[in-house]
Parts: sequence; C-alpha cells; structure tokens
Amino acid sequence: MALFEVLYGRRCRSPIGWFEIGKAELIGPDLVHRAVDKVKIIKERLKTAQSRQKSYSDVRRRDLEFKGDDWIFLNVSPIKGVMRFGKKGKLSPRYVEPYIIIQRIGQVDYRLELPLEISLVHPMFHVSMLKKVVGYPTLIVSVETIKVSEELAYEEIPVAILDRQVRKLRTKDIASVKVLLRNQQVEEATWEAEEEIKKKYPHLSE
Repeated sequence: MALFEVLYGRRCRSPIGWFEIGKAELIGPDLVHRAVDKVKIIKERLKTAQSRQKSYSDVRRRDLEFKGDDWIFLNVSPIKGVMRFGKKGKLSPRYVEPYIIIQRIGQVDYRLELPLEISLVHPMFHVSMLKKVVGYPTLIVSVETIKVSEELAYEEIPVAILDRQVRKLRTKDIASVKVLLRNQQVEEATWEAEEEIKKKYPHLSE
C-alpha cells in the first residue's frame, strides 16, 4: 500500500486518471475525448450562468438618446475630475456644469460645446457619461457664487422691487411688494409685506 493511501485513505489521483477515483485506466485518445467532453460541459454551464446574469442586468438597463441642442450634465471620475475639470474632494459633485450637445456621432457618442478654460479636453463623450438636464439651464446657479455659512445655510438678499399692490380688507389696507431675490429669475419673484421689506431693506424703497 502506498504512503499516500495510508495517510489519506484513498488512492492518489494522477493527472492521467483524474476522471475516476480508482486506478488510472484512460490513456491516449480516450483521455483526450473525455477531456474535450468535460470542457464542453463546462462551457455550456458558464454560458448559462452568463445568460442568467445578463437577464438580471437588462432589467435595470435603458437606452439613452439625446437630441441636438439638449443640455446635459457630464459625469467625471474622481481622478479625471481633478486633472481636467478642477473638481476635487470627497464631496465634489459627480456631474459638472450643464453643457449643450452640438452633434451626435454614431449611436452612442456625442460632441459637446465646452468652454475655453477646458478647451484641452476632447469634446467627444460616451452616452453613459451624460445625464439630461431637467428644467431650464438658465435657472441653475453655480455653487461657487453662493456664500454658504458654517451652518451650511445662506441668506436670500432682495435686490429689487418689481411691483406693488394693495389688498383692501374691511378695516385696513395691506400693502405688499413683489421682491426679486438674489440668484433668482424674474419668474421666481415672491410677494412680501411692504412694511417688513422697508424695515429690513430700506434702500430698496428709495
């Protein structure tokens, strides 16, 4: 009895007889045919597993398509974001600026209109790096222009009075003014009490 069989309680399986637990009996062409059959079975099982995983992925996948003159956000990786777009830090945004699409190249590539400060960046990008802007790009305010305090808050400062109206009640009249705040468009102006605006911001009524 061999030492391997004494130690492990079974016969040693040599590379020639790895199909059977018993003694090695396959040699020559028979060994090759058995190996080829085993490889075919392995390939079929791998193909089945890959098809199953693909079906799971296709459920969450959707085709993206943009048109000319569409505004989109550009997704950048952390390393390329620092090197090309100057974005750094753990909390830096994943998407940078809204850019406009100039031309569609092929099925999945788009050419963007980039500003002069990043003119060295190639303007062609894959569709997976783009995200469509929902709304009006003119209403987007850059984070750098807003002065945020240590409490992560900022103050809305009125810059102009657009209109004035007086609401008549039974015993008194209430005057209100349409105030335009900083970092807002004219369409977003709100009505505020005229008396409070004059107390806080007297320069607006001059």
